[in-house]
Amino acid sequence: MLTSDRVKAKARDLGFDLCGVAPAEAFPELAFLSEWLDLGYAGEMAYMVRTADRRADVRAVLPGARSVIVTGTIYNTDRPYSTDTPGRDVARIARYAWGDDYHDVLKARLEALLDWIRASLAPSEVEGFDARAYVDTGPVQERVYAQYAGLGWIGKNTCLINPELGSWLFLAEIICTLPLEPDAQGLEQCGSCTRCLEACPTGALREAGVLDSTRCLSYLTIELRSAIPEPHRSALGAHVYGCDICQEVCPYNQAPPRSGDPTWQPRAGLDRPRLAELWRRSDADLRALTKGSAMRRAKLTGLRRNLAVAIGNSADPDALAALAQRSPDWPSAEEGMVQEHVDWALERAG
Repeated sequence: MLTSDRVKAKARDLGFDLCGVAPAEAFPELAFLSEWLDLGYAGEMAYMVRTADRRADVRAVLPGARSVIVTGTIYNTDRPYSTDTPGRDVARIARYAWGDDYHDVLKARLEALLDWIRASLAPSEVEGFDARAYVDTGPVQERVYAQYAGLGWIGKNTCLINPELGSWLFLAEIICTLPLEPDAQGLEQCGSCTRCLEACPTGALREAGVLDSTRCLSYLTIELRSAIPEPHRSALGAHVYGCDICQEVCPYNQAPPRSGDPTWQPRAGLDRPRLAELWRRSDADLRALTKGSAMRRAKLTGLRRNLAVAIGNSADPDALAALAQRSPDWPSAEEGMVQEHVDWALERAG
């Protein structure tokens, strides 16, 4: 008979750093999603509203589900935090996006684990077995299930925090009909610490565990497809894709383990690049640089928009000179939305 321990051992063999099992139940924390959506904190992420009912319980995704196998993968690499990076002209890119797209990498590993599970089932277990594998794309509140699978707890910054590994973790899961033995729930260990709430430059963490996405730099630079609201542009600083501030200040991330997996190491063009260097790249170069990267989600116009704001905030002469230039190799820079932010940046810099 296939056991939880065997599944965890195989997960480690496949490159996952953590693996636990949660029962497929409607945990109390899952109900907060409806309230969060009513507050308008999802912003333009309409898919959150469309899938709200399915996100309320994994059994709405897979009828007959009994267990949720949750994995965690360290993506922290040997590079300084953005708050330690010198120079106003250095672009800040969220750590998870430096290397290859985690969706593709972890989905392949997850499918390998699922294939192994199927092959390991006893004849009596094969009939009626069903499963779904997701890497941050399915209608699953994965942090809740990760907490109940014993991988850690949901911190005040809304990230899953493991007491030994910190929060630089990719989560992925397999929902299945197997009655696997569940792990003990992870217990909250933030205590009275409020560093993440105090450090957020836009006050997006309205209270412990409550994130207003419409104010979050990650949402503003990735999910938002329209213009960045002017009141938040200055707070972007040099962020051109995502934000790690609330994780960088977390005590559990002050000496976290680092991954040597080549998959997560920063690409040459994304290893603390200068703002001017990124702006001067042709559209073709930017596409090549971000091919197979999570940064593709922002699209070229989104990336140009973000770069314009960051350059305006930097007041770096070389970057501003680049911003004022025109080139037939940068058609995305001529888009109306991008030009609005270019004009704002140049005016801000005087």
